Formats: sequence, structure tokens, C-alpha cells
Amino acid sequence: MMDTLLTALATLFTFQHMAYMLLGVSVGLVIGVIPGLGGIAGLSLLVPFLYGMDPVSALGMLIGLVAVIPTSDTFSSVLMGIPGSSASQATVLDGFPMAKQGQAARALSVAFISSLFGGVVGAIILTGFVLIARPLILLFGSAELFMLALFGLSMVAVLAGRSLPKGLAACAVGLLIGSIGAAPATGEFRMIFGSEYLYDGIPLVIIGLGLFAIPEISDLLRKNSSIAQGAPLGTGWAAGFIDWWKNIFLSIRCAGLGCMIGAIPGLGGSVVDWIAYGHAVQTSKDTSKFGKGDPRGVVAPESANNAMQGGALLPTMLFGIPGSGSMAVFLGGMVLIGIEPGPSMVGPDLNITYSIIWSLALANIFGAGICLALAQPISRLTAIPFQLLAPFMIALICFAAFQATRDLSDLVALLAIGFVGILMKRFGWPRPALLIGYVLAPQAETFFYQALQFNGWGFLARPGVLIIAAMTIASIYLGLRNRVDDTGPTGDAVVTSHTSRNIQIAFALAMMAFFGMALWDAMGHSFLGGIFPIGVGVVGVVFGLTLLIHLWRGHENHPAFFDYEIVGDHVGNEGNGWFWTGPAWIALLVVTTALVGFYIAMIVFFVAFLRLRAKASWIKTIIMTASAAAFILGLAYMLSLNFPSGWLQSTYDLPWPIR
Repeated sequence: MMDTLLTALATLFTFQHMAYMLLGVSVGLVIGVIPGLGGIAGLSLLVPFLYGMDPVSALGMLIGLVAVIPTSDTFSSVLMGIPGSSASQATVLDGFPMAKQGQAARALSVAFISSLFGGVVGAIILTGFVLIARPLILLFGSAELFMLALFGLSMVAVLAGRSLPKGLAACAVGLLIGSIGAAPATGEFRMIFGSEYLYDGIPLVIIGLGLFAIPEISDLLRKNSSIAQGAPLGTGWAAGFIDWWKNIFLSIRCAGLGCMIGAIPGLGGSVVDWIAYGHAVQTSKDTSKFGKGDPRGVVAPESANNAMQGGALLPTMLFGIPGSGSMAVFLGGMVLIGIEPGPSMVGPDLNITYSIIWSLALANIFGAGICLALAQPISRLTAIPFQLLAPFMIALICFAAFQATRDLSDLVALLAIGFVGILMKRFGWPRPALLIGYVLAPQAETFFYQALQFNGWGFLARPGVLIIAAMTIASIYLGLRNRVDDTGPTGDAVVTSHTSRNIQIAFALAMMAFFGMALWDAMGHSFLGGIFPIGVGVVGVVFGLTLLIHLWRGHENHPAFFDYEIVGDHVGNEGNGWFWTGPAWIALLVVTTALVGFYIAMIVFFVAFLRLRAKASWIKTIIMTASAAAFILGLAYMLSLNFPSGWLQSTYDLPWPIR
């Protein structure tokens, strides 16, 4: 055993391994900063370069990138309110409000220190856990994995805000969106309505960017100010370190939680940050600041998502079962360099396993250190007038969204989800609840069918199921007691108007129509293909009707009447309508892309936006447009990514990049 540890250490600290690991960290930093791309794009970029490389160098490069993505994606989550990847979605809830309060550097600092600590703690746990991991992981069958999915859904109780019916109805919407496409049990295509694009469902990157990025961009444009609204940038990394030190035990707990959840194959890493966030709320006495800029809301998810990467490596290495999309690419890279996953990774190749785990910890330290050094200068972006940053953000999220399936429908779906996200934010429908439902729908349905097939209804009596059920009940109880209000900046009594009430009723009826459409579609499928959407649709209808009763008959101070237009922080900017400040410009980019392709459309969009919306001079417009065009061009070339094409490209044979 000692020889194995010494061999792993000797491999870890070779110059070659360290150099390639730093290269992977550098690439990961660049990829992570760009909203929406995430680890899959970065790892896919590195895989072609693995041919002919020795395993030591290749592993160092891959691990460096895997480790740093959940750290560097925090930049866009905190500074712009745009989830950098699925691992940093929960960070938006408190990180972005801190940036808007002029504490961007502090928020980034606490995030990076938590990420560093989470990655290191995860590696320490895995060092001791790896030898007993195999039998423990095998204890989790389909029944236990189904209950873990329900445990994840219990976080909705935390994130339901002031109105529980809105939270549960939003979760039902997410579950139904997540069930679009092929049914796990029968392969029947559900809710596709003749669209080939919906055969595989709507990609996660579209849902994340649409729910969080577009509403924030729209709101910031209405204010005609910088993100930090003229406030100082904050006291920097020292204040963030103090915030983390005060909550070090929360960081330890969430790192352990992330590591354990990551080690369970099939659950996926997209929900681990929400579970950690919910744990932070459930274990806090004072929850009044969550959702409004509480550092604990940054410590918890950032500690968990970095530790989760280490946990996710275990099933990938021991069973060849990737727990996420990025781990699937990592698995392909392992095979390319001649490392076969399986029992040998805890036998003859145990030294390789330890080298990977410790490389992950070291890469976390390097990545967090670089990000900390860059936090203060990058946080100055929050002082730039947002109308000058907005076209870059809109172009980047559209470019990232298109990479989901390389179909123009990606941009149409982004616009539609963004429209729904804006209305959900306005009327206090919790967007995280929808996202959790969407992420967990495939797992919950698949594991439920498998549990019934293998164990019948007797799976409910399995000891593991009963233990997780007790945890879920406790989570719901604590969540209902300590709910997070992310619907707006005020906790005062809600004031509404006749017009607002009518619009809210119309939006609730539209959600009811969606539930009805899902039920109608499910009736046309077999029992196994339709039972899940039918069950979710009925739950959605029940809570939708409850909400409509509140809206129709309730008192105007009831939480159901929350309207961000009346109590939000852009009151006084009513002249800048929400549609014309955000969705209309994105729609312009989408329509122009359909005609002349993305690259030409982006240039036209930049010129139009900067001249008409930002009132920039021609010199500034030309410089900014040329810079954006060069950056997007370089990004596409380096990552071998395609631009959306339009009618022009389908009609004429044009050279790249216009093609």
C-alpha cells in the first residue's frame, strides 16, 4: 500500500504532469468564464490532442480542466447573473445580488475559497473512501436512486418563496418539460407535436440560460446603469475569506455532501448545488437574507460542486459509468490513452486512481489561486454601463445555446424559455423550482420504472428506501419552515392593481393550459409511457387551481399577487418596457440569424444595438463590433464550433465563417 502511495506521489509531482495540468487549468479557466459552454465543450476540445500522448501528460491536462470549470464558471454567475454552467446555477441566487450591491469582489472571493476548500476536502474524503467505494456504490439500486431523486425534489420546499402553490406548480412545469421526448420505459415520443427538435427534449443549457440569463439582462437594461449601480466594488478577497471562515463547518458539510452525491452514478451533478443550497437554508436560524445576497448562499453550492467532481470520478473509473456529460467525455479520454476503467483501478492500477484524485485537489488549488488573483480586476466589469456589456452577453449566450444541438431551433427555444423566465421572475414563480424539476425528471421516471420492474411495489420497504424517505420528509419539513424568498428585493406587503391581477391570472391560465396539453398528450400513450406525465400533470392542475383561486378571490396583500413591476428595483423605469429592453433584441438576433446566419447577424445586431440602444458613437461602435466579431471567430476556431446558418447559407455556397 505504501509503495502505491509513493508511486502516485512521484507521478503527481513530475514536471511533465504539472505542466500539462496547468495547461488544462488554463483552458478550463477560459471555457468556464464563457457562459453556457461548461466542461463538455472544454474536454471535447482537448480529446483530439490526446492521441499519441503518454498517460501522465494526458491525465494531467484532463484533470486540470475538469477541476477548474466549476470554479471559473462562477465569474458569469456572480457578475452577470448568468449561470456559467449547470454546476453554478444556485450560486446566482445570492452571488449576483451581492454584485448588484457593490460586493462583486467579495462574492467572487468567498466563491473561489469555498471551491478550493471543497475540492481539497473532496479529495481527502475520496482518498480514504476509494477502497470501500465499490461495495457501497453497489448498494444503491434503482429504488434507492429513485428516492434520491425525490430527495432532490424536496429542495423545492426551500425555494418555493412566499407562495407554495407557485413553487409546486413551477416544479411540475419543470418535470413535464424534462419528460419531453422519448419515454424511458417504452421509447414513445411525448409532447413533441411534430417537431423533430423535441425528440431528444430541450437541452439543459437552453433551460438554464433562458430562465436566468435573459430575465437578468432584460432587467439590467431597463435600469440604464451598471450592474453595481454606482456602488463601490467591495473590499476584495479578505472579506470573502472572513465570510468563508465564519461558515467553515457549512463548507465541510457541503463538500462531503457533494462528494457523496457525485459518487452515485445516475443522479447527475446538475442538482448537487441546489441540494447544498437547501441544506444551508435548512440548517440556518436566520434565513431572511438568503436570495438577497447572503454569503452562505455562495459558500454552500461552491463547496459542493467542486467536491462533486471528485465523487463523479469514482463510478467513471470503477464501473465505466459516467455520472454526467463531462464525465462521459473524460471516460472517452481515459480509453484513448489506454486506461481501462474497472476493478483494476482499485487493484493493480490503484496508483493511477490516487494520482487522479490528488491531481484534482492540486488543480483546484491552482485554479482557485488564479481566479482569486483575477477577481478584483474582473469584478470591475460591474462598474461598466450595462448597455455596453449587454450585446456581448446576448451574443455569447446565443452562441453557447446554439452549441446544444447545432440547430437554429436552439435559439428559438432560448427565446421562448427566456420569455417564460421573465414572466416567472415578474410574478414570483420560483425559477429554481422549475429547474430542479427539469433536471430530475428523467432520473426520477427511469429509476421508478426500474424499481417497479425489479422489485415491484415491495421496493418501498427496502431499508435504504425507508432511510432516504425519512431524510426527504425531514427536508420538506425544514424547507417549509425556512423557505427562501427569491422573488424580489422587498419583504413588505404586496400591493397589486387590477391590471396586474388580470395579467397574473392570464399567466396562470397559460400554465394550466400547458398542464392540460401534457395530460391530453399523455392519454394517447401506453400506461408506462403516459403515467409519469399524467401524475405530474394532475399535481400541476391541483396547485394551479389553488393559485387561481387565490388570484381570483384572495386579498390583494396575499403573496400570490407579487408583481416585480410594482415592488421591484426598476420601479420608475416603466417607460422602458420589459419586452423592448431584452426579448425584442434577442428576437432580432434570432430572426436575422435565420435569414443571413449567425456571424453576419451578430455584426448587424451589434451595430444596431450600440447605435440605437446604447447611443454609442460610430468609433466606439466599430471598435466594439470588431472586437466581438474577432473574439467569437477565435472561439469558434479554437473549439471547432459551428455558427448557426440561415437562408443565405442554404442558398449560396459561402466561405467560412459566413458559411
